[in-house]
Amino acid sequence: MQKKKFKHIGIVGRIDNVQAINSLKQLTHFLDTKHVNIILSETTANALIGHTYQVGSDKILGEISDLIVVVGGDGSLLGAARSFAKYSVPILGINRGRLGFLTDIAPDEIDCKFNNIFHGDYIEDHRFMLACDIKRERDPINKSSALNDIVLHRGKSTRMIEFELHIDGQFVYSQRSDGLIVATSTGSTAYALSAGGPIIHPKLDALVLVPMFPHTLTSRPIVVDGSSDIRIVIGVDNDIYPRISCDGQTHYTASPGDTICIKKLANKVKLIHPKEHDYYEICRRKLGWGSKLGQ
Repeated sequence: MQKKKFKHIGIVGRIDNVQAINSLKQLTHFLDTKHVNIILSETTANALIGHTYQVGSDKILGEISDLIVVVGGDGSLLGAARSFAKYSVPILGINRGRLGFLTDIAPDEIDCKFNNIFHGDYIEDHRFMLACDIKRERDPINKSSALNDIVLHRGKSTRMIEFELHIDGQFVYSQRSDGLIVATSTGSTAYALSAGGPIIHPKLDALVLVPMFPHTLTSRPIVVDGSSDIRIVIGVDNDIYPRISCDGQTHYTASPGDTICIKKLANKVKLIHPKEHDYYEICRRKLGWGSKLGQ
């Protein structure tokens, strides 16, 4: 299958540090040599004083771009995924953050890797996302989406949360704990991993549910089908107002008796990786796994 040509490229970038701005300038300079149409997000445009590029809202970037390039860390890419998944535009990340599981092009690789990508040497990777609906007496009060995880947690309170978990309409358990992480396979190497969850290869259509400091020590992570309908009911006897966080970036306060409904989002996010992208090599490098014997 012939690879798509990128003629209209949207750019979303961090503007809170000099290194990220330098990478933005390097990227736009390279793209100018390819004679493509560059569209900057409104926030990103503020960092490039004196530029002559087109500037647009997320809606405009999503509708006219063939590719969205994110200059930042994994958090920046998570935000872009929630904004642009509905437009089916692929996303590519340049890492200017810390870990860089999703933003896998280093700043010193921009010219080389992008040149290869413009010649069709890249991998397109489809990742599913989650939709989160918070309901109060069956009426929706808030909704959001997530690529990594949706987390019920106790916020600033020191008290445990009591809640019930239902999967595909079946009651699973009631629990007293600090909360519950519902993570995609993409998010299994994020917060869920820190809480003791398993690493799930991103090609697997699966969710992992990880209890946070459960009062019952036999409460362990559960891996379920990615198309499962998850329903978390907050106990009416709770005397705290727990929080729901989506990708650690959008936050909502819930009340006792509220229901959190989580299911697969209809739109997948498309990620672009360099041709030599290797998931296990990333795990070795980012998580400190051992290299081959004798090396």
